[in-house]
Amino acid sequence: MNDALIIAGEHIPSRLLIGTAGYPNQKIMVDAIKASGAAVVTLSIRRISLQGHGSDTIGLLDGYRFLPNTAGCETARDAILTAQLAREALGTNWIKLEVIGDRETLYPDASELLEATRVLVDDGFVVLPYCSDDPVLCQRLADLGAAAVMPMGSMIGSGMGVANPANLEVICRRATVPVIVDAGIGTASDAVIAMELGASGVLLNTAVAKADDPVAMAHAMRLAVESGSFARAAGRIPRRGRAEASSPQLGLVGS
Repeated sequence: MNDALIIAGEHIPSRLLIGTAGYPNQKIMVDAIKASGAAVVTLSIRRISLQGHGSDTIGLLDGYRFLPNTAGCETARDAILTAQLAREALGTNWIKLEVIGDRETLYPDASELLEATRVLVDDGFVVLPYCSDDPVLCQRLADLGAAAVMPMGSMIGSGMGVANPANLEVICRRATVPVIVDAGIGTASDAVIAMELGASGVLLNTAVAKADDPVAMAHAMRLAVESGSFARAAGRIPRRGRAEASSPQLGLVGS
């Protein structure tokens, strides 16, 4: 099985993408990211120091592909400007696009997200938009040229896992671009479910950063994403409403 994730024509060697926020310290962050096997790390362009002041996240993670995000932006205009800043500062045209419409739920604003996607694609960005688990919205984003869509499993940081598996299955089945489940993953079984439903990959942060042992959880997530991917390719047995013996009746003693 070829387990490479392909986004915008580029092979990504791991289907697990991981964030850089909220770890107890930077050593644990680096060790956890290494244990995850991820090749792509996300970071907020608003949070990092581009001048090397304070913690040097960029320097510590040299060798990884950076996926800067527009976390905290509430309008298309702000997200576009932040993406352009990230491209200039980090030398990458890849962007995880976030345009938040509600502070309590951190749900994306669909109309602003669509507008920002349109502008950034036209400006030459590889756009990976964070969106709700709405099959229509995901299709609209793909139609605008998004390189992947990133529907939420559940609310950011909630740890509730995949709250709407039926929607996610529809999104994955209809997708014309990779589907990366983003937000809400709480533990390894959530990542397995996302992959078995058809996701191309999983992006997570809090589940690892806030775990009792972030390094061990990162390793667990690595195995979970790999396991779910292989299980989906292998094909599960159908669900039945009755028992079905695995051994035949023929040949029983006394028969």
